[in-house]
Amino acid sequence: MVAMIDALFWFSSLYILPFWLMMWFAPTHERTAWLMRSEWVYLAPLAVAYALAVLPNIVDIFILLGSEMPTPEIVVDMFSEREVILVGWLHFLAFDLFVGRWTWQRLMATEQPIYISFPVLLFSMMVAPLGALMGLIVTRNHAEDTAATATAAA
Repeated sequence: MVAMIDALFWFSSLYILPFWLMMWFAPTHERTAWLMRSEWVYLAPLAVAYALAVLPNIVDIFILLGSEMPTPEIVVDMFSEREVILVGWLHFLAFDLFVGRWTWQRLMATEQPIYISFPVLLFSMMVAPLGALMGLIVTRNHAEDTAATATAAA
């Protein structure tokens, strides 16, 4: 199992790089749009890696998390095992990229310049909730435009 854990860890950690690099340094390029167009391209391989890591332990996960309210001690104890660390890491990578792509789409829809989009997306990769918040702030007019359009159409 250790060899699979290492392989999934390195595959996933390297797999995300082209997507982030393109969103950071070429956010308006057609190749970036092509890469980020389909969840099957940027997200599905991470989801498969996640499934390979989590499915052998799914019963234990449901029993542990379903039998009592998780506490900090339970979570720390869970993350003392390599398999659980991998599951957590894959979870971070997949959802950081998913939310990063959503943030990138908003940045492009509001035509944010690279000096705005780059730091927002860098934060989205490194500390995703903070990056998502930054993205919401700098694209706050996007939601207002969408709501106004929907109201006008109705």
